[in-house]
Amino acid sequence: MVIAAALFAAAAANVALAQQAASPQPQTIRLRGTIERLDGRAVLAKSSKGEELTLKLADKVLVAAVVKASVADIKPGLFIGSGAMPQPDGSQKALEVHIFAESMRGTGEGHRPWDGAPNSTMTNGTVGATVASVDGPLVTIQYKDGEKKIIIGPNVPIVRYEIADTRAIAPGAPFTAVATGKAVDGSFEVSRINVGRGGASPP
Repeated sequence: MVIAAALFAAAAANVALAQQAASPQPQTIRLRGTIERLDGRAVLAKSSKGEELTLKLADKVLVAAVVKASVADIKPGLFIGSGAMPQPDGSQKALEVHIFAESMRGTGEGHRPWDGAPNSTMTNGTVGATVASVDGPLVTIQYKDGEKKIIIGPNVPIVRYEIADTRAIAPGAPFTAVATGKAVDGSFEVSRINVGRGGASPP
């Protein structure tokens, strides 16, 4: 009887663990559009598809101003990210590059598929060696489990993130945001918002 009870308890525990694993996880929602105005902790905006959006800023929301940068700003030791297309030789041809603020080091570190373009990738890591190539600088991005070589052509958009506050959320500015969920009233809970400044657009 004792053995049977123990086996039953173990089976029940396994079922509970399976149910817990199968339970849905909070979905991250990525939003893009133009800011209309800031009303307290709510951002009223229009999505890139023309939809009206209400973004409710979290208490500890990360606000990043996005400013234009150049390939000369990509220096060894900086933490950067690049959306890119894989090349036959194993390198990646950059579609965009963003330079993170130092306090954002480690954000999304690694190499993975990216939804910015069909069959594209995203690589976030630390800048290593940079060498010249026919198509532009060849930058090595190092991350925990490896490294990738990124070719940055002359027309690739390059931006830099600067830590800001809600004053950067200005009418008419382009934005991208990471929402941690959608409320019953249709608003989005936002933990991070990137706002374009000086003519720059968030990647």
